Amino acid sequence: MQQTNAKVRMGMVGGGTDAFIGNIHRIASRLDGEIELVCGAFSRDPEKSQQFGKSLHLAPERCYENYQRMIQAEAELSADKRMEFVAIVTPNNSHFAIASLAIAKGFHVMCDKPVTFDLQQAMQLKQQLENSGRLFGLTHTYTAYPLVQEARQRVLNGELGRITKIVAEYNQGWLAAKMKADQGKQAAWRLDPEQAGAGGCVGDIGVHAANLAEFISGLSIVEVLAELNTVEPGRHLDDDGAALLRFSNGCKGVLFASQIAVGEENNLRIRIYGSKGGLEWQQQEPNSLYLKWGDKPEQVLRTGNTYLGRAAQANTRTPSGHPEGYLEAFANLYKHFALAIKTGRGQSIAPGIKDVNYVPGVKEGVAGMAFIEAVVASSLQGGTWVKLQRN
Repeated sequence: MQQTNAKVRMGMVGGGTDAFIGNIHRIASRLDGEIELVCGAFSRDPEKSQQFGKSLHLAPERCYENYQRMIQAEAELSADKRMEFVAIVTPNNSHFAIASLAIAKGFHVMCDKPVTFDLQQAMQLKQQLENSGRLFGLTHTYTAYPLVQEARQRVLNGELGRITKIVAEYNQGWLAAKMKADQGKQAAWRLDPEQAGAGGCVGDIGVHAANLAEFISGLSIVEVLAELNTVEPGRHLDDDGAALLRFSNGCKGVLFASQIAVGEENNLRIRIYGSKGGLEWQQQEPNSLYLKWGDKPEQVLRTGNTYLGRAAQANTRTPSGHPEGYLEAFANLYKHFALAIKTGRGQSIAPGIKDVNYVPGVKEGVAGMAFIEAVVASSLQGGTWVKLQRN
């Protein structure tokens, strides 16, 4: 019989040797002691999957040759032994098939973004989930930073007034030069339309900026006018781009993303302006949120302080002055996902936790795919306004 307070059992597809994001998922899932990895199909090579699982100290019989075998075999185990959810950390073109099979067999899913290979698959997945009773999480990690949560609450409380302008950017430089040996694998699939889908840079990081703009503002992007560029010769997908945005309240915005911006590391930055004030947050300095006013000095809010709201505090682990970053934000998504699964088991969760238990899901996944495809379509049409298709 399933124990309501036992650790949540996770399986993983992908994330084997040299897979950066797989290790991030594993670290994040362990951080709060709510989840244990019990099985995996870590590589398309059965021997490599077995060897990698062994390095993680997993039982040999639960290191599977492929995801189909893993999902079927786990479904046949008793309820107190089988995995409860699967983390999908593979290239985009396999997300839908893995998630769909897992849901059909009764498992919850945590998936790396973007949610699927294309918008049609995202909509199919959304429809499948509607009557499944299964949970679906999407790792739009930046939503789980404490001060991003604070920024959203300040906007929704009306402190900035009517939102009038949004500027979102995400710039990296790692694709500006010839790939190093340890970067080649990570770059290859992201620039391959057969694996990544229609968008390169826009699908890899531009969609994060779009998601952050929607999350903090509470608005939806309804239309885009975009230009995508392939700066480095020989690439089949964009490595740079920009878009004008129209939001659901009539607000206008600008979004730009680049992976050939020499010297940039992981520069995700957002500025939101309203009729009463503005705010600014930057991922490389995530423990400060800047509030800007026309009639008084700028304010700087800092992570870990008691003046922050409940959502920010629920996503903070350390006292003020102890920086929290990417791994902790990633872990917040896993923590909240695990608590949601435990709630489904019948375990009692601390009062009020549901109010701050936010994990992006398939709705955000559909929005992301709609954004990517609209940006690509606008660019191919020579820069025309294209509406996002979310239904």
